[in-house]
Amino acid sequence: MPIKKRNKLSAEFNMSSLTDIIFLLLIFFMLTSNLVQINVSLPKSESKTIAPSDLPVMLTVDGRVSVVGKPSSAASLEKDIATAVRKSNNKDNATVSIISEVGVPWKRVHEIMKIASGLKIKAIIATEPSRQTDKL
Repeated sequence: MPIKKRNKLSAEFNMSSLTDIIFLLLIFFMLTSNLVQINVSLPKSESKTIAPSDLPVMLTVDGRVSVVGKPSSAASLEKDIATAVRKSNNKDNATVSIISEVGVPWKRVHEIMKIASGLKIKAIIATEPSRQTDKL
């Protein structure tokens, strides 16, 4: 008659505590990611290509916005851009040129890019020309 062992060691790993920890980390990173402000300077370019500027949208650090040289507000920005597209001679290939001062938060630039995407038109960001002193 064979002898049976009564105590068997289980080699299983309990995953429930690990999933709880991962879930808490996920919540932590989601909450703290909204608090982080990323300040990125305007891109610089050495290109001599001039992009079409059918619809220039200018942003200033103090919060002013102008669409095709006319002052606009954040509430009426989408309507003003859509009106400028309708008045444009180049409706099919209209391009919004986003011209922002140094120090304008990227969130505001992104809002204009989302508006252009919603209106199904191209959006480009005007670059700052690089100077000879930047290369040294």
